Amino acid sequence: MSIAPPRRIRGVLLDVDGTLIDSNRAHAESFADAFQAAGFDITADQVEPLVGMGGDKLIPRLTNLEAEQGEGKRIAEAKKERFSTHYLPTLRATRGARQLVERLQGAGLTVIVATSAGGDEVEGLLRQAGVEDLLTETTTSSDAEDSKPDPDIIEAALEKGGMQPTDAVMIGDTPYDIEAAGRAGVACIAVRSGGWSDDALRGALAIFDDPADLVAHFADLPFADSLTGASA
Repeated sequence: MSIAPPRRIRGVLLDVDGTLIDSNRAHAESFADAFQAAGFDITADQVEPLVGMGGDKLIPRLTNLEAEQGEGKRIAEAKKERFSTHYLPTLRATRGARQLVERLQGAGLTVIVATSAGGDEVEGLLRQAGVEDLLTETTTSSDAEDSKPDPDIIEAALEKGGMQPTDAVMIGDTPYDIEAAGRAGVACIAVRSGGWSDDALRGALAIFDDPADLVAHFADLPFADSLTGASA
């Protein structure tokens, strides 16, 4: 759904995978490894378009298994282990990730992580992205009954920040971020660093190449004039 551009905001809800860290392909590869180990002929190319929604939705979409019990749960656990031990240590921050967080906070905004990932995984991702020291407020899969593109995580982040939907914007990299934010009444800014096309991200308020590009054009955002240090 289309959300009107806010003129004044108090906070930003910030996605992690594909937004702050170049991890989407690694998630696809680790899911494929887990699927194949369980006997499913599923490739990373099949998984990648679904990265950004939670595993509770991705696993049933590809296998018809429930992700929270039986074989589906075993696949989810194997994926988590494979990602954390094999892929996570190799990942790098997206261009300008730390600068984006610093710019948002320097403008006086409350920044809250809003991700479908689990708590332990989020800690590792933020550490690998070099922003763990900056981001202390997080909402993860444990804070929501349903993962993106359902709005639960966005709503939980708003509640944590004491904000209404019009008080914040979301920054993410997938159509699932845009849909989840929209269903919660929050406008979303998108970055291309997750690998999605502009057409796929067309519901966003604005689209930038990556966090560095967003920082470079920060003063052009519709709410920038209301922020401290927006033109810095």
